[in-house]
Amino acid sequence: MIRLNNVVASYKTERGTVNAVDGVNLEIPDGCILGIAGESGCGKSTLMKVIYGDIGFPLSLASGSVDYGFTDDQGNKVTSKNIQKQWFKRISYVPQSSMSSLNPVIRIRKQFLDFESSSKTKAQTLQEVKSYVKKLGLPEESIESFPHQLSGGMRQRIMIAMATFFQPEIILADEPTTALDVVVQKSILLLLMELQEQMGNTIILVSHDMGVHYQATHKMLIMYAAKAVEYADSPDLFTRPLHPYTRMLINSLPTIGDDRAREGIPGRPPSLWNKLEGCRFADRCPLATERCRTEEPAFIEHRPGHFAACHYADSQANLSEVV
Repeated sequence: MIRLNNVVASYKTERGTVNAVDGVNLEIPDGCILGIAGESGCGKSTLMKVIYGDIGFPLSLASGSVDYGFTDDQGNKVTSKNIQKQWFKRISYVPQSSMSSLNPVIRIRKQFLDFESSSKTKAQTLQEVKSYVKKLGLPEESIESFPHQLSGGMRQRIMIAMATFFQPEIILADEPTTALDVVVQKSILLLLMELQEQMGNTIILVSHDMGVHYQATHKMLIMYAAKAVEYADSPDLFTRPLHPYTRMLINSLPTIGDDRAREGIPGRPPSLWNKLEGCRFADRCPLATERCRTEEPAFIEHRPGHFAACHYADSQANLSEVV
């Protein structure tokens, strides 16, 4: 189980320091697909960087910790400070832009061999790579190509192949279907779901698309303005959301047979540079009261396994009538 303990991650800029992830507490069970959703700038990708241990200037872990639930080869507890030694072997990362992530002047084959296992020869590793990419629906000869010679979907499959080759326990996928057409998106999602079912690992999936989360995830985390605002099993969250922001995100999804116009969420998220008091969603929330503007709601468990940060999370009748 991955545990995030009051994680605060900050960026240092010329203007000062800003918290892009602010006090996130979370427990992610083993063997599930967790979806993270929220508007741009809410802290999704920064949280992924913290979990992956990709922390370096201008990003820093201001406070808190990440516990991965396993130890290294010497028996030392693995945390975000030493997780880098486990990259690709026990934790891996699928970035959203495969073209900018793959080296454009090196053939795919060489990029696989750059992190080959020391216990095997290059020839042995290369043969295993060919078999593996074929298993993921790619021709063996694709590893002899340069990245620009492959389509966007093929490049994304290559990235997934690299991330899963050593069968890591944790896979982080940051917008893995961005810039792909809907047919390729579906194939990439199905591939990730099939690999997770085969390996039994944990996948953390970031996407703006609530439809993607509905199809692929077991659990959902909703973030808003650097805060975690709701966390639950996906079926429970989609059918009985507790936070007005979550309900608005779900209501924006088009439904077959429903031709009503969809409305966006009014207003915009608050600037993280400002001193923020109370609930950060208060200015956009139809349920907001003076209490919401002055008292920050606690992120607590309202139903078994269902957490939310809202003063009126238990007022389901009022929530359904207003939002």
